[in-house]
Amino acid sequence: MLFAKTLEQVRRLAGEQGNCVSEEQVREAFASLELSDKQLELVFDYLVKHKVGIGEPVNPDDFLTDEERDYLQDYLDEIADIPMCSEGEKQACIIAAMAGDVQAQNRLVELHLQDVAEIAKLYAGQGVFLEDLIGEGNVALAVGVTMLGSLEKPEEEQGMLGKMIMDAMEEYIQENADNQKKDQRVVDKVNEVLEKAKELAEDLQRKVTVEELALETQLSQKAILDAVRMSGFQIEYIDIEQ
Repeated sequence: MLFAKTLEQVRRLAGEQGNCVSEEQVREAFASLELSDKQLELVFDYLVKHKVGIGEPVNPDDFLTDEERDYLQDYLDEIADIPMCSEGEKQACIIAAMAGDVQAQNRLVELHLQDVAEIAKLYAGQGVFLEDLIGEGNVALAVGVTMLGSLEKPEEEQGMLGKMIMDAMEEYIQENADNQKKDQRVVDKVNEVLEKAKELAEDLQRKVTVEELALETQLSQKAILDAVRMSGFQIEYIDIEQ
């Protein structure tokens, strides 16, 4: 747990530094765990595979698929006509947004849309679509600008919104991974019941009842019926009419 927490802290630090950390920062972060050089090399490999540069930034565009590049270009083309502003004008906008000015908040959303795309590129290749990452980031951005009143200084705006965008994307990736695991468990359970039902049906030369299958396999009748339902009632070897 400590290792995973430290690794996440290093990735966060990298995000704050243009998605890059030094070798010294990594070694310092894991110093208390007393990792061997070989173990540290595995950490470095993990970071690079997750688009974290060691010593110098990696180019996240290199990790995008052709479809993602096409979508990203379309997205950037759509927001290209949004007028930018000077740093002074942006500061004034942030201050107004912190005071609850809805128009200023909406303007800040516009100014950060490209930032969302840049952050999304850092999370690409983790089992979710780039389009969905950008969507989650934009939602977090829209919510974040309404919460700027909690800040003490306008200079904290970039960090707060960036963190909210990153958190939203990470939560979406984790949620997707959890759903995939849940779906795989369903598939495994259906396949288990299917295989055992087929085996018993071949022995008996007929369809089997839920009760017979439960006695033979020590699976509960509920587990068998759940598997049948999850398969869309497509397990042909089980006679659920009896």
